Amino acid sequence: MPGSLASGSVKLMEQRGASEPPAPAAPARPQPRPEFEVVRQPVAATGLTVEGLVKGFDQVTAVDKLSMAVRPGEILALLGPNGAGKTTTLLCLAGLLRPDAGTIAWEGRRLGVERSRQMALIPETPEVYEMLTVWEHMVFVARSCKVDASWHADAERLLERLELADKRDTLGDALSKGMRQKLLIACAVLARTPVLLMDEPMIGLDPRGQRELRDILVEIRGQGGAIVVSTHLLEYIDTLCDRIVILKKGRAILSGGLDEIRHQRDERNLEDIFLEVTR
Repeated sequence: MPGSLASGSVKLMEQRGASEPPAPAAPARPQPRPEFEVVRQPVAATGLTVEGLVKGFDQVTAVDKLSMAVRPGEILALLGPNGAGKTTTLLCLAGLLRPDAGTIAWEGRRLGVERSRQMALIPETPEVYEMLTVWEHMVFVARSCKVDASWHADAERLLERLELADKRDTLGDALSKGMRQKLLIACAVLARTPVLLMDEPMIGLDPRGQRELRDILVEIRGQGGAIVVSTHLLEYIDTLCDRIVILKKGRAILSGGLDEIRHQRDERNLEDIFLEVTR
């Protein structure tokens, strides 16, 4: 018998007499299950910090005690071979998957289910609302994220930059994969969240779209945004990112500032470094 129930019975016996059976104890009120178990580790005061993140599926641990950080005004490249845990990590950060353990914090404040308000995710598969037009997507994002009154002009500029202006009245189900990807990029940028998460954002984009996305990311970084990009296009991200985390089988096998890592490895390019540590 648990200690708490045993001590309660003894007190009732003393009050009623040994011959009188104790009244049944009130059933314990179930405690609300935490959104995920917390690993008690110090949380940095600046930017996005992840400590001890764990996520498993059946017998497979997709993310295994992952810790990483990206400060405002930085781009972090989340790299790894297929099945390394990159997409799972991003889904956990965005609040679309429930981690099994770990802490996720922004500016020193631990985040639970509300972390989706701090982060916008562009997933690998560009899924849009089929029965909304391109412009209606922008309206929906602006209203749901409570963007200030300047959103209208920002939305117009984004559609121009991403070559979607002439598609503003086109329904989502009539857009090509590349156009859907551009629309999701426009929506994520319009939301103005402090953190932008991107899973293979260049897939499906033509060269002009890739160049425009690069320019947009540089601008967001300059404005103090924190960006996490998962990609296999190492040449694209090599000259863009400030920090890298390379995953293998759910674990971080190399992380840090890219310039520092290059210096430690004889100024080799990112592709050579990646191939060396993941073989």
